[in-house]
Amino acid sequence: MIGRSGNPTLKDNSFERTRHYGGTERMTIEGTVNKAFITLAILLGGAFVSWSMYFDGQNVMPYLIGGAIGGLILSLIITFKATTSPYLVPVYAAFEGVFLGAVSANYEARFNGITLQASLLTMCVFVALLLAYKTRLIRATENFKLGVFAATAGIMLVYLASWILGMFGVTIPYLHDSSPIGIGISLVIVVIAALNLVLDFDFIENGAQQGAPKYMEWYGAFGLMVTLVWLYLEMLRLLSKIASRD
Repeated sequence: MIGRSGNPTLKDNSFERTRHYGGTERMTIEGTVNKAFITLAILLGGAFVSWSMYFDGQNVMPYLIGGAIGGLILSLIITFKATTSPYLVPVYAAFEGVFLGAVSANYEARFNGITLQASLLTMCVFVALLLAYKTRLIRATENFKLGVFAATAGIMLVYLASWILGMFGVTIPYLHDSSPIGIGISLVIVVIAALNLVLDFDFIENGAQQGAPKYMEWYGAFGLMVTLVWLYLEMLRLLSKIASRD
């Protein structure tokens, strides 16, 4: 059976649901990598559009909100109906890209050069963890998966509580400030987000070994992109906290 993934889009039963698939084509790691590159290219294209609009002086807030809401709706559909992945994942990437471009431009306007730093750090972490996973320096044991899953769920609950309390003017101490404790919290969240990549690699590898249907390549690419976007956003938050102290 596929092990637990901290990424909520890559659940234990994602591949189990495809057991009775009657098609002949099967999921491969190479195919998933290709789909991931296609998805990333679409995301970057969407990000470039909203980024350019922001620095052209246009109001990108409707695109930011629309991208966030559209991406959320599509992600829920894809998560619960994996067969829609080949059709909806590219659309999801476009929505997510528009959202990400607007957010990144906002950070860049406040802290010059921060988006390049966050992008490079995200890329370096991805490559480092991929190499560590391939060489088995890091192993996705069941205890490792359980620990990362629990930590990820805890972070999501804290963010949800922060959002709900924020509507009533209440803030969670240290979560959003640039104090040493606030920076430490962001650093821990970055580490947890990064460790989810290891679980994603393991999940996709197991899916290919078990002969999941071809459309699951898109689903695997989708799950990987969710983690990368989260990691990038947390990098932005961490770097902005550090920069605001200078």
